[in-house]
Amino acid sequence: MTDHATHLAALAHLLAHPTRARVCLALLDNRAWTATELAHHTNVTAPTISEHLTLLIEGGLLTQQRQGRHRYVRLTDSDTAHLIETLAAHTTPTPPPAPTLRAHRANHALARARTCYDHLAGHLGVAITDALTHHGLLRQDTGFALTDTGLAWFTDHGIDLPRTSRRPLARSCLDWTQRRPHLAGAAGAALCHHALTFGWCQPLGTGRALRITPQGEHALADLLGIDPHTLR
Repeated sequence: MTDHATHLAALAHLLAHPTRARVCLALLDNRAWTATELAHHTNVTAPTISEHLTLLIEGGLLTQQRQGRHRYVRLTDSDTAHLIETLAAHTTPTPPPAPTLRAHRANHALARARTCYDHLAGHLGVAITDALTHHGLLRQDTGFALTDTGLAWFTDHGIDLPRTSRRPLARSCLDWTQRRPHLAGAAGAALCHHALTFGWCQPLGTGRALRITPQGEHALADLLGIDPHTLR
């Protein structure tokens, strides 16, 4: 028990610094970032970000890859991303007002639709999860699980699900802006990949925010009965 407590305290210490927390939140976009990019994003110096990244790597939250003069880092795996998103959802329910109009718009875009590592989140992710559940494709009463009808739905619509992955097929991820669960796991990743590949949504700038396209609104209305007006 002492070892578990020690490890938990060490993990909490890693995320207790605002700069390291900002790094982990930024990396939820499932991209590899350079130390220079993260220094700019967190508004700290190169030596400072290097120290923080070293701690996060040694603590197991990040992995790194060196390419020439650059060091690229990313979250270790989907479990780490799930941990970060879940912890973020347990922060203060009412965030302070955005200091600028630009920041307000950015926050609104993230809340409307975004990626959470490799699956869909925000209002879009929750709406899709609710629709899958409403149509009997996903069960939430005993933990997240695709039903037989749900498995057939994914197959019928050309959304490939891995059958040999050690990763859970469906998993609940608590959405930090909506305070409700959205679909993660292999099924969530496959659905996100399909949505991006077929133009249901598009990256909005270089961050995690997504723009739902008219094609996406039509597809989600047709396949899951989601009212397009609720996604705007």
